[in-house]
Amino acid sequence: MCLICGWIYDEEAGLPDEGIAPGTRWADVPMNWSCPECGARKDDFEMVAI
Repeated sequence: MCLICGWIYDEEAGLPDEGIAPGTRWADVPMNWSCPECGARKDDFEMVAI
């Protein structure tokens, strides 16, 4: 979950529009990736249980 805006990355869905295939684990998302909602860096995300 993005600590800036609250957007949640869903590993099952991925982000095909940004080149991240469904099923891509969070650990495999590139470090230079940024939040599609607010532009925050991957470092600004924290794992949350859903």
